[in-house]
Amino acid sequence: MHGDDTSGVDTGDRSPTARDRLGDGRPQNGRPRDILGRPLPHGSVGVPRVPDDLQLPPHESLPLAQRYLDDGMPFHAHDVLEGTWKATNGDDRELWQGLAQLAVGLTHLMRGNAAGAVTLITRGRDRLTPYGAAPPHGVDVVGLVGWADTVLAALDRGSVEVPAPPRLAST
Repeated sequence: MHGDDTSGVDTGDRSPTARDRLGDGRPQNGRPRDILGRPLPHGSVGVPRVPDDLQLPPHESLPLAQRYLDDGMPFHAHDVLEGTWKATNGDDRELWQGLAQLAVGLTHLMRGNAAGAVTLITRGRDRLTPYGAAPPHGVDVVGLVGWADTVLAALDRGSVEVPAPPRLAST
């Protein structure tokens, strides 16, 4: 499930303007990635990637994303949560988008991009807030909003210390 299979990706032309493409012609970055999702030079050894087409149900998505967060891999957690968001219709769609935004906001913070972290963590918090009264799937909305507020307050004070990862689900 976490391999770097690039089957179907054309990676033959390495000219500066060449792009990796999926079999249907859509762009696909086949370059290896570091632990925070940054592209590495072709031929480098990166960490295994989350498959682009991964779409898990909530009861599988939350624990996998939490493992990635706990392992210091919020970019990967974002990919897992984004897959669930994109596969979700209806009332829970904003919830999954908010969770994905919190994870990518943490990614920005770990990469040293405080402005990007503020933007994405704020967006994620704002998407989660309406679910506070009755959160679906055991998502700890109150805890996540509190985590986001704490991180945003620290960033506002000029602190760029990376916080402990948030807990996605109530235990």
